[in-house]
Amino acid sequence: MRRRPRRTRLLHLIAMTAIFALSVVATLSWAWTGGVDQLGLPGTGPVVTRPGEPLPPLPGARPPAEPGVPAIPGAPTAGPSASGVPVPSGSAAPSASAGRPGPGRTGLAAPQPAMRDRNGQRCRTGRKLVPSCGVLWGVAPGAFTDARGRRALAEFERKTDRHQAVYHAYHKGNRQLFPTEAERAIAREPGRERILFLNWKPAGASWAAIAKGDKATDAFLDRLARHINKDYPEQFFFTVHHEAEDNVKEKKGSGYTAEDYSDMYRYVVKRLRGHGVDNLVTVLVHMAYVPHTSKKWFDDMYPGNDVVDWIGFDTYAYSDPGYGHGDFAELLNRQSSARPNWPGFYNWAASKHPDKPLMVAEWGVWSSKKNPGHKAEFYREVGRQIRNFPKIRALVHFDTPHNQDGRDSSVDATPEALMAYRKLGKMPIFQVDVAPSLP
Repeated sequence: MRRRPRRTRLLHLIAMTAIFALSVVATLSWAWTGGVDQLGLPGTGPVVTRPGEPLPPLPGARPPAEPGVPAIPGAPTAGPSASGVPVPSGSAAPSASAGRPGPGRTGLAAPQPAMRDRNGQRCRTGRKLVPSCGVLWGVAPGAFTDARGRRALAEFERKTDRHQAVYHAYHKGNRQLFPTEAERAIAREPGRERILFLNWKPAGASWAAIAKGDKATDAFLDRLARHINKDYPEQFFFTVHHEAEDNVKEKKGSGYTAEDYSDMYRYVVKRLRGHGVDNLVTVLVHMAYVPHTSKKWFDDMYPGNDVVDWIGFDTYAYSDPGYGHGDFAELLNRQSSARPNWPGFYNWAASKHPDKPLMVAEWGVWSSKKNPGHKAEFYREVGRQIRNFPKIRALVHFDTPHNQDGRDSSVDATPEALMAYRKLGKMPIFQVDVAPSLP
């Protein structure tokens, strides 16, 4: 065989080296611009851990089960991992549905791969709105602004490039009946149905007075029952006075003790259901704040299993170093050196109420001009860690450019944050179809 001239061999070597370099650059560019995310897999960036905390699973690994905590029906089952840590099973599968822009699908984005439940079906809401698999994705849009409501929801869905399965709104006092006409239209938008999540905060009477049958409150609840029975038979999430810990007054006779709250909550739900309102899916929403959760009266706030369907909690991350600065695991299980026995809210709720699905009823990341990159990285951490918390069945973002203290939780605070949030919302675990929800 004739050997190629030395110059020819040298040129061939240079060409092969150039081709290899170009392929490496192309692969790195694909990964950098979200190639892994486009497949619906968790990101592969740096992982934030703390001393003594187990490493999160590798992309595609199955999440660990809570020791001694049974999985909710329809949640992924558990199996051993290579490290010996129990992890749930389940894998992404192509979407079988078409023709309607459901969760994770809009006119601006192609359908994403969807998880499947044990029966091989797409994740969908079932009894008490618990999804057969996956996690409900929702928002309280335009909070603390004049644009809140339908206009804010449309803008949020436009900028995040996906449909929201849950729409969260707030009501107070004894005048406005709900769901309002606008809320009903949001829930029933053809091909883009949503679940309403409505907070109601009573006014004009103390918790103790309401629990004893305050006339004005009773009259409102009876009108509300007639309104719901007539105009909105679909199931919806409902809570009474969220974050009530802030209003507890420990002094007996104050009308606002923890026991007064649980009595009031129970009374409201029982009265509505007694008038035929059986489409309430009740959520007890706590403020996941360590000084409150570790109070001796905290457990007295629980109204009873028969009037609580879900356990919810509100919690926020901070981009400035210090309190509340960390990753998704820190957000869900925030602890305090001043309360060393508090295990974190997720751990507490999963252990204390093992049969209840958990909802992060409000969450967000407060922006920081000093650390603008934290918000995007936090969203990536949610994608990497969500499977480590299988009891969570709904995540509802609280989106505002300014809260009472001027803090900004908007997902588009930076272009990088918006891109990370959009990729997060399109992960297969957050694709849950809103099924017909008559009780």
